[in-house]
Amino acid sequence: MSAEIGKVEGVSEVQVDLTAGAVTVSGSGFSDDQIRAAVQEAGYEMAGAGS
Repeated sequence: MSAEIGKVEGVSEVQVDLTAGAVTVSGSGFSDDQIRAAVQEAGYEMAGAGS
């Protein structure tokens, strides 16, 4: 999943915690919708987005 999210323009770092079911994305210039699409491309669903 981190490979797909890492391809989103503006993403500088991706941290995936499978135990917690959490993904932390750092960078700028991307939207929640772009990250959601990358997560879905990887075969997962995103439950919600935090700030």
